[in-house]
Amino acid sequence: TEDRYNRTKQEFMNDITMLLGGRAAEEIFLKDVTTGAANDLDRATHLAHRMVCEFGMSDDLGPRTFGRRDREIFLGRDFVRERNYSEQTAQEIDHEVHSIIEVCHKRAEALLRKNAERLKRLAHALLEREVLTGDEVESLLRPPRGGGSMVPVAARSAGKPV
Repeated sequence: TEDRYNRTKQEFMNDITMLLGGRAAEEIFLKDVTTGAANDLDRATHLAHRMVCEFGMSDDLGPRTFGRRDREIFLGRDFVRERNYSEQTAQEIDHEVHSIIEVCHKRAEALLRKNAERLKRLAHALLEREVLTGDEVESLLRPPRGGGSMVPVAARSAGKPV
């Protein structure tokens, strides 16, 4: 694996969309939500907040950073973030983080709805066998004849269990 130091806004948006996929799937297929996505929601929110406050990836707030990072350990925390902005800016940050989460959540829902039949095939196969090879997963996710394409399988594990 190569080291990566730079990530694009679109890569972060893709990561957040993926993290919200579990919650979106619960809403679509179970018609309810559980605590199962709690960690994913936390990670997605944290990533959206970093996009806005650390990386200047907000269209509305522009290429700025918010809050200074203090590297000293304080009360058992890894770091403390000094707030150097107004309450109004804090509300704008909250709004921007919410907007990023909403856009990615809607995108996750759309991808799941578009690929619902393939996902059902995958779920049934996993219920039957518990472990599938990468080739089996790819076969199950392959579009039906004349169909569109699904998001590519990221990890192709050529015969290894997924």
